[in-house]
Amino acid sequence: MDAITTGFGVLIAVILLIALVLLLMVGRLFRKVPQGKALIVSKMRTVDVTFTGMVVLPVLHKAEVMDISVKTIEIGRTGNEGLICQDNIRADIRISFFVRVNKTREDVVKVAQAIGTERASDRATLQELFNAKFSEALKTVGKQLDFSDLYTKRDEFRDRIIALIGTDLNGYSLEDAAIDYLEQTPLASLDRHNILDAQGIRKITELTAAEHVRTNEYERNEEKEITRQNVDAREAVLELERRQADAEIRQQREIETVRAREEAETARVQAEERLRSHSAHLKTEEALGIQNENREREVSVAKLNRERVEAVERERIEKDRLLEVIARDRETELRRIAANKEVEAEKRDIADVIRERIAVEKTVAQQEEEIKKLRTVEEAERERQALIIAAEAQAQERLVTDIKAAEAAEQAALHRAAEEVTLAEARRKAADLDAEATLRLAEGKRADQAAGGLAEAEVQERMADALAKTRRAEAEAAKEMGLAEADALREKLKAEAEGLTDKAAAMAALDDASREHEEYRLRLEAEKEIRVAGIEVHRKIAEAQATLVGAGLENAKIDIVGGESVFFDRLVGAISAGRGVDAFVDSSETVQTLAGDWLAKEGTTFPADVKAMLNGLGADGLRDLSAAGLLTKLAAGNGRPTA
Repeated sequence: MDAITTGFGVLIAVILLIALVLLLMVGRLFRKVPQGKALIVSKMRTVDVTFTGMVVLPVLHKAEVMDISVKTIEIGRTGNEGLICQDNIRADIRISFFVRVNKTREDVVKVAQAIGTERASDRATLQELFNAKFSEALKTVGKQLDFSDLYTKRDEFRDRIIALIGTDLNGYSLEDAAIDYLEQTPLASLDRHNILDAQGIRKITELTAAEHVRTNEYERNEEKEITRQNVDAREAVLELERRQADAEIRQQREIETVRAREEAETARVQAEERLRSHSAHLKTEEALGIQNENREREVSVAKLNRERVEAVERERIEKDRLLEVIARDRETELRRIAANKEVEAEKRDIADVIRERIAVEKTVAQQEEEIKKLRTVEEAERERQALIIAAEAQAQERLVTDIKAAEAAEQAALHRAAEEVTLAEARRKAADLDAEATLRLAEGKRADQAAGGLAEAEVQERMADALAKTRRAEAEAAKEMGLAEADALREKLKAEAEGLTDKAAAMAALDDASREHEEYRLRLEAEKEIRVAGIEVHRKIAEAQATLVGAGLENAKIDIVGGESVFFDRLVGAISAGRGVDAFVDSSETVQTLAGDWLAKEGTTFPADVKAMLNGLGADGLRDLSAAGLLTKLAAGNGRPTA
């Protein structure tokens, strides 16, 4: 057991020792490659390239390190070797190219095999290798551009050079290029016998001369403008100083004038006050004198005239005083007006000074306003942008609001539609109920109308029954009345028969004288009745005749002449004659034949024929007829004229 454990421990120790030895060997043989370097390991048959690290075995492997970082190659052309541009102007230029070994196994092996690992990273070697190529490209591109374009279009110039050289340089890679220096070659470095330099010198001379002239012109203009501005500024300053001095002098003069005026006014006022005081004193004395005079007037009447004179004098003095007061007031007013005019003139002068000062300040203010305007415009622009942003935000907000409002309106429309449906359903139910109610009402009306008809039929039936009953009652009443009348007639006849019987018995019982008297009374009564009947017949005949005459003479115009019976008889006779004539004319064919045209009721020619006949007779014919009529009357009256 102990032997096995000891052997196992020895085995583990050996394994650990071997592993430790291997780790130490790997650590010693592994070569780490820093950034920007490449490790090239040449083995028995192959070449490996690594950019990180690998194990290199001694004797069997050969390891070489190549710098593949970016290297700078500077190409400079100055002096008589300067770059010739398209316009034959020579330019001094210095440009840096950034070149590095391409980071691929093939390019690294190609460069190592072509140049070697040490020379591949040497800047002098790179300068030697690419100087000719880069210089040729530089000259080619430089000849395509003028000097001004070369100077101003550096990016284009650089891009053209890179495009012409290309990025693949047999394992190297052209990363970038930069123009460090670019200026015109000084004229002293140019060869005047070189045709290109000669053309370049001429071009440079022309351009520089023109630029010198323009520069000189600008310098002179600058000097003139500066001088003019200085003169204007000095003139403005002098003018302002002059105005300031004038204003100060005017102001001092105004102050002196006002002071003198105030002093004069003060003196005048003092004099007026003294005069007024003296006048008041005089007035007081005058008043005292007047009082004394008045008192003395009572004592001496002789002094009245004197007092009157004194009174007149006092009036004159008072008048003079009033005139003096008026004159003083007028003078005071004139002085005040003059002072106002002077003050106005001074105010105008001060206003002129202020106006000029305002003009100067106006210029300053205009410049300040321009600055403020610029600030305001900028602020307005910023505010406008802010307003636009705010308006866009508001528009978005309104859009959201409109969308929400539309959604709300849609919901409201749905609710309104549901409401309308509910209301329509309610209206439909109400209409059904109304129709049912109307039908019920129609049935009720029909029942009412039927009830009315039935009632009317019942009423008529009852009326018929009542009428039948009435007629039966009338018939019974008539029957009873007839029976009553028959009974009454029977009783009357019976009573008359009884009366006649009694009368015959009484007549039989009377004597002869009484009987004769009774018979005579009966005859008188019978004659009386006969005459009354005759009068009644004549009355009826007269009424019939009057009716007939009234109908015949309803439209006749008749003058009543004579008594009652004569008029009636003549009227009846005239009517009878007219009737007879009409019957004769209507029944006579001869008369109808001879006077047919004259008898027509319409269109008769009788008046026209009579008129034509009278016209045919003329004046002589009428005279002959008159004479014939006169002779006929004389013959009928035996020589005496008749009425």
